[in-house]
Amino acid sequence: MSLDDKLNSLVARRDELAQLMSASEGMESEDYVRLAKEYAEIAPVVDRIEDLRAAQSEIADLGAMVADQGSDAEMRALAEEEMRDARERLPAIEQRIKILLLPKDAADDKNVILEIRAGTGGDEAALFAADLFRMYQRYAERQGWRFETMQMSEIGIGGYKEAIAEIIGKGAFARLKFESGVHRVQRIPETETGGRIHTSAATVAVLPEAEEIDVVIEDKDLRIDTYRSQGAGGQHVNTTDSAVRITHLPTGVVVTQQDEKSQHKNRAKAMKVLRARLYEAERLAVANKRAATRKSQVGSGDRSERIRTYNFPQGRVTDHRISMTLYKLDRMMEGEALDEFIDALTTEDQAALLAEFA
Repeated sequence: MSLDDKLNSLVARRDELAQLMSASEGMESEDYVRLAKEYAEIAPVVDRIEDLRAAQSEIADLGAMVADQGSDAEMRALAEEEMRDARERLPAIEQRIKILLLPKDAADDKNVILEIRAGTGGDEAALFAADLFRMYQRYAERQGWRFETMQMSEIGIGGYKEAIAEIIGKGAFARLKFESGVHRVQRIPETETGGRIHTSAATVAVLPEAEEIDVVIEDKDLRIDTYRSQGAGGQHVNTTDSAVRITHLPTGVVVTQQDEKSQHKNRAKAMKVLRARLYEAERLAVANKRAATRKSQVGSGDRSERIRTYNFPQGRVTDHRISMTLYKLDRMMEGEALDEFIDALTTEDQAALLAEFA
């Protein structure tokens, strides 16, 4: 099917859906919801197709005016100028349609499970992990998303060995999915008397939150252990076995949860994290198989890959995947400048997909 045929079929399908929805009396509610969902997905594409058709029609009409030697010379000159402007608009409209036609990531509209862990660098790595956790929290607030801490393993000086949060909001995964990987920091620790710059790192994992229908987990595949919650230094923080450790036996994935006083709540949170990790593992396996020939690593989700460096002495942040540097470190840590990286990474990924499906 040619691109033109594909566009025509989308317009026809949009019109068909509109008719079916307008004659919905007696229709089952789930059928109406399914039609409305498809309509909402198609409508933005059809809007751009109509823009394209309008521009093409305008060019044709203006071309006829330019070719009419019997018309006024000044009018022909004006028509020629307008036709040139319309032709210049055409590639951008066509590019936008091609992007809208790219295969959608089924997880893009899902909420996010954010996991941040201190890497190499001792206490300084844990402090940086805490800085990153707060950066994403501020970014989520700016997006109008809900940010809920699920688990936190702190060290005594305000750093985090590990922190897990749930981010709830429309398109959260679509915006944050390129953040997975190793984030490196270069700065002078407060405890450093010699003024030497230290390098440390933290690992970020952005997982799409999975529903029960996305991942089927059999009870027989789980080993669930309970124990007493522990605080910093290993002391017990309550007297009941409320902490939960769940092991998924087929994969060996282990999730622990102890922040809630209720064993039931800890188990529910742990299952949510386990489901997200298994779902992401399946997604990455499929994506890696499909993209085996792609050179671009944008969006690979490889958590061992160093993706970004935060250099505090120079006030700069560099994303190594797209060789982009911003001298906006303060704004970055406040969650303000993160969109600039996300937009650039999204554009890069779209360009790679367009090249793949061209």
